[in-house]
Amino acid sequence: MKKIIYILSVCFMVVAWTGCDELLDVTPQTDFSDVDFWKSENDLKGATMRLYQQLPFLTQDQRADEWVSRNANSISMGSRPIPTTSGDWTDNYQRIFATNNILEKAVNAPIDEQIINKYLAQARFFRAWYYFDLVSKYGDVPLVLKTFKSTADPDLKMGRAPRADVIQQIYDDLEFAAEWLPTRADMESVVDEFERRFVTRSSALGLMVRVGLREGTMLKFHGMGSDSEWRSHLQKSIDAFNLLKAEGHELYTEGGPSVAYQAMFLDESNSTNKEIIFAKAYGPNETTGSSAVLHNFTAGTAMGVQLSRTMIDTYLYADGLPREKSSLVVANETSFNHVFGYESDGVTRLAGGIGERDPRLELSIWRVFDPQDTEEATVAGKRIGFLLCGTGPYRPDMARRNASVGYTAKKIFVGSLYNKDDTDLIHIRWGEMLIAYAEALYELNGSITDAQLDETVNALRARVGFDARLTNAFVNANGLDMREEIRRERQVELMGENHRYDDLIRWKTAETVLPKAWLGCKFIASETNDGEQLAVDPTFTSRLTDEEGKLDGVQEYGYPELHIYVYQRSTERRFDPAKDYFYPIPTYEIGQSDGNIEQNPGWR
Repeated sequence: MKKIIYILSVCFMVVAWTGCDELLDVTPQTDFSDVDFWKSENDLKGATMRLYQQLPFLTQDQRADEWVSRNANSISMGSRPIPTTSGDWTDNYQRIFATNNILEKAVNAPIDEQIINKYLAQARFFRAWYYFDLVSKYGDVPLVLKTFKSTADPDLKMGRAPRADVIQQIYDDLEFAAEWLPTRADMESVVDEFERRFVTRSSALGLMVRVGLREGTMLKFHGMGSDSEWRSHLQKSIDAFNLLKAEGHELYTEGGPSVAYQAMFLDESNSTNKEIIFAKAYGPNETTGSSAVLHNFTAGTAMGVQLSRTMIDTYLYADGLPREKSSLVVANETSFNHVFGYESDGVTRLAGGIGERDPRLELSIWRVFDPQDTEEATVAGKRIGFLLCGTGPYRPDMARRNASVGYTAKKIFVGSLYNKDDTDLIHIRWGEMLIAYAEALYELNGSITDAQLDETVNALRARVGFDARLTNAFVNANGLDMREEIRRERQVELMGENHRYDDLIRWKTAETVLPKAWLGCKFIASETNDGEQLAVDPTFTSRLTDEEGKLDGVQEYGYPELHIYVYQRSTERRFDPAKDYFYPIPTYEIGQSDGNIEQNPGWR
């Protein structure tokens, strides 16, 4: 762990930053020592602000079947090697060491215990956050709960703790955090660009909902624990949800069904957006340059990574049925827009309700000639027109080297800012909690009542004006599977929010899903930039399915549909269930531990 030792050497030293009201004012000081620091609340606040700076931002997670790009993800396609080093390991431990430093030093500050506990609670939340990421990727991991005073400390070479011990520590940290953090109501009037995103009691409870659901289903479907063990985790998730429910969160509905699902990600106000439970702050808003913290999760980056056809097909039709059962499916799509239920003009609906889908589809993905693709179109005060990043209305751009041949995301992205976005990015929200609660109930009890479905799945549908209710009678009458419909709802509601890969892992379905072909969009030459030239380019057309959905005789697309673009054929993809459900541990970490850290099965 020599690489970690350098990180530790930074963490032994006092993390000394000036206490101030804005993240951007927190600058490193090199002339402090432990004797001089940890004396006031400003000292604790300054040190804690570093934890918010270190929090990773939302990315387009390409490990699953949700996104596609010209550069295939090695995890998704099953080709990753064992790394020598990896930020997935070292970055998490670096941040954990920063939290441990605060937890050890803050208790000595000569200030009120309640004030100290507020900062300890923030540190413990973040420690739980990073340990949860480590366990999710690696399983058993070293459980480090202290700083190191010497490189001779034998714990620097400690082995992996059982995942059960790490998960219990996560619960302990989150329970402490939930007790001492401010409530959602306490933060409602906060308007400071960064302080409004400080973690709350809700953040701790929300993460506990997530941890309990993941651990319960992971143990259940992988056979890693007894019935009582996986049930206890699911119950933990349910109990945390019931506590969270009392905090006053609710689905964002400002602007009504036609816009609320989009606007939720762009409205940063704590007083109007009660759906946000935990988010990463950016800003100050309306500023650029060195004085601002910005991200590039904007329409300018959306061309390189886009949604797959597999993701599009997940959305239900207006009758509440999936593609394989609905009578509303467009049998032969002759326009890019048919999959959305629209004529080629992007405005006129297909006759007889044919093609009409769950409204979240058109609220999440651009269609050709989309009415929102104008310079005047705004959502929650943000100009979102995709054309602002290019020329003319949106059209698939399959010829560009840096463009992906999939469906371009509208959800979360802001068009007008073009890689200079100051919108806060949500990590935990109430919508996730509702569908997590539904799943935990079903997996614990083997059933779910219609009243519970109304509180969860159907509330999410009602927000967007999707009238098809999920009920037990509907499932039975149409030969559906309730578990699969709850999972579908989760995939659709949380599309693009970095849940899909981990869901496939904990459900133990990655071995079935990931080896399938990686699919792009439907190619319509007349509606595609440079489409006529592409139509006669054999390099391009060799990746298009025939009328049966086949490519070179192989059923790469599950339905009979002409010209679905195949990024990767099924023969180019694999998933080994003997090893791929866990990340390989970097060899450097194994070597530096003197072999106390053992490699995950299958990677040895």
